[in-house]
Amino acid sequence: MRKKLGGLLLTLVTVGLLAACGQTGTNEAGYISGDGRTREIPVADRGAPVELTGETLEGKPFDLADTRGKVTVLNVWWTGCAPCRKEMPMLQAAYEELGDEVAFVGLNTRDASAAQGLAFERHYGVEYPSVYSPDGAAVLALKGSLAPRAIPATAILDTEGRVAALIRGEIPSARTLDELISAAGESS
Repeated sequence: MRKKLGGLLLTLVTVGLLAACGQTGTNEAGYISGDGRTREIPVADRGAPVELTGETLEGKPFDLADTRGKVTVLNVWWTGCAPCRKEMPMLQAAYEELGDEVAFVGLNTRDASAAQGLAFERHYGVEYPSVYSPDGAAVLALKGSLAPRAIPATAILDTEGRVAALIRGEIPSARTLDELISAAGESS
């Protein structure tokens, strides 16, 4: 009886976590999922360049400052997030299309191991680096722009490394992503 109740509880928690990822607002899963709204930040209102260092899922050192001079797409994701899984092929396609013109960086949060994140990336053919931040601390680099527990979320940085646009929640479309990237490049 105790095993059945434990198994049922685990199943309910797992289903709740996966379902909650697509909800808007705060939930018991401990993170916030947005509704895909976008916000462009006027050049005069952009803060200082985002400072972010860490280790990639492969264990290599990473410094966001190395992407300066290019528009950079920072995408916060987690393997247990359905909207994250849905938008990943779109991000990879944009990465392939834009080549060296735009930098793409993932911020992998909440996964219990880097191996879990690497398996996700292999499944979706992701070729750009992801910073491994299981506690979500890497998102604090975007403090004031994104909620620390926001998943998925995307920040588009201008060529100086400042937040030029935000998408809270799943990226609405490839066209939206392209337009925000173009606008960030033009306004730098």
